Amino acid sequence: MARRRGSETGEAAGFGPRHPEHRVIDGFRRGLGFELDPFQVSACTALGEGRSVLVAAPTGAGKTVVAEFAVYLAMHSTSTKVFYTAPMKALSNQKYQEFVAAYGADDVGLLTGDTNINSRARIVVMTTEVLRNMLYADSDLLPDLGFVIMDEVHYLADRFRGAVWEEVIIHLPRDVRLVSLSATVSNAEEFGDWLQTVRGDTAVIVSEERPVPLDQHILMRNKLVDLFDTRTGSARGTSDHRVNPELVQMARYGGRTLNARQMKDVGRYHSRGGRPQEFKLDRSAVIRLLEDRNLLPAIFFIFSRVGCDSAVSQVLRSGVRLTTVAERDEIRAIVEERCRTIPDGDLAVLGYWEWLGGLERGVAAHHAGMLPAFKEVVEDLFRRKLLKVVFATETLALGINMPARTVVLEKLEKFNGEARVPITPGEYTQLTGRAGRRGIDVEGHSVIQWQDGLDPQAVASLASRRTYPLNSSFSPSYNMAVNLIAQFGRQRTREILETSFAQFQADRGVVDLARKVRGQEESLAGYEKAMTCHLGDFREYSGIRRELTDLERKGAGRAEASSRSERDRRQKRLTELRTAMRRHPCHGCSDREAHARWAERWWSLTRSTDELRRQITSRTGAISRIFDRVADVLLELGYLNQDAGGELTVAAPGRTLRKIYGERDLLVAECLRAGAWNGLDAAGLAAMAAALVYEPRRDDGQYSDRQLPRGGFRAALERTTTLWSTLDDLERANKLPGSEPISAGISLAMSRWAQGSTLDRVLEEADLAAGDFVRITKQAIDLLDQLSTVADAPIGGLARSALDAIRRGIVAYSSVA
Repeated sequence: MARRRGSETGEAAGFGPRHPEHRVIDGFRRGLGFELDPFQVSACTALGEGRSVLVAAPTGAGKTVVAEFAVYLAMHSTSTKVFYTAPMKALSNQKYQEFVAAYGADDVGLLTGDTNINSRARIVVMTTEVLRNMLYADSDLLPDLGFVIMDEVHYLADRFRGAVWEEVIIHLPRDVRLVSLSATVSNAEEFGDWLQTVRGDTAVIVSEERPVPLDQHILMRNKLVDLFDTRTGSARGTSDHRVNPELVQMARYGGRTLNARQMKDVGRYHSRGGRPQEFKLDRSAVIRLLEDRNLLPAIFFIFSRVGCDSAVSQVLRSGVRLTTVAERDEIRAIVEERCRTIPDGDLAVLGYWEWLGGLERGVAAHHAGMLPAFKEVVEDLFRRKLLKVVFATETLALGINMPARTVVLEKLEKFNGEARVPITPGEYTQLTGRAGRRGIDVEGHSVIQWQDGLDPQAVASLASRRTYPLNSSFSPSYNMAVNLIAQFGRQRTREILETSFAQFQADRGVVDLARKVRGQEESLAGYEKAMTCHLGDFREYSGIRRELTDLERKGAGRAEASSRSERDRRQKRLTELRTAMRRHPCHGCSDREAHARWAERWWSLTRSTDELRRQITSRTGAISRIFDRVADVLLELGYLNQDAGGELTVAAPGRTLRKIYGERDLLVAECLRAGAWNGLDAAGLAAMAAALVYEPRRDDGQYSDRQLPRGGFRAALERTTTLWSTLDDLERANKLPGSEPISAGISLAMSRWAQGSTLDRVLEEADLAAGDFVRITKQAIDLLDQLSTVADAPIGGLARSALDAIRRGIVAYSSVA
């Protein structure tokens, strides 16, 4: 496998006349209107040579140019198709629009679960889950597939969805070339080695250079201070990484630069227990400071939706206005056109007029709680340079093309659902990767707002480490198991699972552990030789001494707490050990204590080596062992059959399970099988679908029967919960992790939405932001869509009715989830 760095010249990378594909690459390059960077040259050349590629480069470096070249190659062939997969529907929609603009609507399709446009086109953009489902169903869209582009492939590490990426990579036909685009990860070569194993010839192209250099600052009081020492050439995080000494001094004295006399006075002040007064600019003052220094547009990352909305309100109250009259007119025209299909009543509920007022002044929020259509407008206006300041959660950093001149981090910690934790170097890289617009800015800027107690050296360390490891989150699911067994049988399925990146990483770890065991075994042999005694077996003698010492130590610590009988048993054993020690031949050796020191080292290293061996045993075959446990559950429930030879086949219920995707796949199959939802009407089934996909917030309280839909829902929920409890017990008995209980916290709201309730009533009932309600409703629609095709009457027909009932209003005209 070739590993290419992005420092090669175009000629060295293969743009010379001796390469027959150079004309295609040159034609692509001419259409771009700009020169390719060295890493792009390397990647395009590898694709032109018929190889797969893994491209790992910083955010904004231009990785998608490589993907566009793969599309260009496909479109310049006779009938080759290309699939472009993305982790989010928002990104899928964005890429769809870009390809339509480049190749026309007839040649471009979009598949995102709830959207199906021109699926037989030469270029089809889709979410990764859609492609996974197509592979398991052996879809008739797969023939003539030449390229699959996996954008943001580092999502493979996501603990909820990451397994889907591995499933696709493993199951794609070997002749399909894979274009994997990743953030800069520290183990790109390891990931590339795995791709080489499962996909064949793969070039790994790694670039660690930002296309737009990043200047990093601390905003202390009302002054932007460079994080790194500019005199050593490291302000942009080059190899030196020397922290700016001025910053260190200012941090020590509350954000002030002091002369010698002032420093002496402050020293006396500190000696009396005083502290410098904290001083921090409010957000409107920060925006004005950035505007004065020509550092707008800016994205302020705030790790809370409420914080983002509050920040917008605070800035608007202060009178900030960042747009011209012409820009305000253009903003209003765009917004009115994009939102014209939303009824006036819903606009009022969604806070449209306040939102528009902020947009017209150049300020907006961006987070998952917003209506998707509103988020799309914010992204569009920002790309058009009409918005100057966006307050966003970190979700904005994940894939959406929305770069700024400056990124501001108000804090370097966030709430992870359980506690406030520091952001990681990888998260810092993703966030600050938005700073610097290629072709517009000569440099990007990151600004960290000073907080009392902030350590400049810790910030510098965070900012200097630009990479993070890519670790697999792969684990076999029930749906995966029945699909693989149906196609390959048990043994072949185990072999396939052993090719996962999770097992590859475990095996790599096993190699390192085994190497360490071999080294320790050599040391053990040396220790054993050194403790050899001519009078007898010193290992046996030292074992008696160790047991005696351990028992004496335990007895000293537990004398008061132990019973009389325990003390008697311990004393009897102590007497036996002391007698055995004195009678042992080695006890009389003149070199006894020297031997004992070597024996102690031998015992300590033996414990360590045994632990390493246990780790090796637990890692080897780890994925196939989980599969065996999953298969045992499916066997016990009758989804699989097993013949006398141990071969597994899919039973009739398993054929239904094959078509059910999602975290609760087996529970859904069990409910269909048991008729748990018979007796529900369409609104009740929509409410049940919402309960199955809803993940309650930590602060959600208990709901009473009065807060549940009427009719047959309560009985159906009780049957569903009983089935969940039975499955959870069975999973835990088979050493599987089980699942979270079902929550019907928004079921009443979903039922009322299905019955035609107004948006304001439903959002109040659900206690959800509009964006969250749309997201959960679309997840329920996806489940109902599956039920409509796999369930027998009456549930299949009810699912179609329920789907139609909830796909209305803001759900229907929100193009992304």
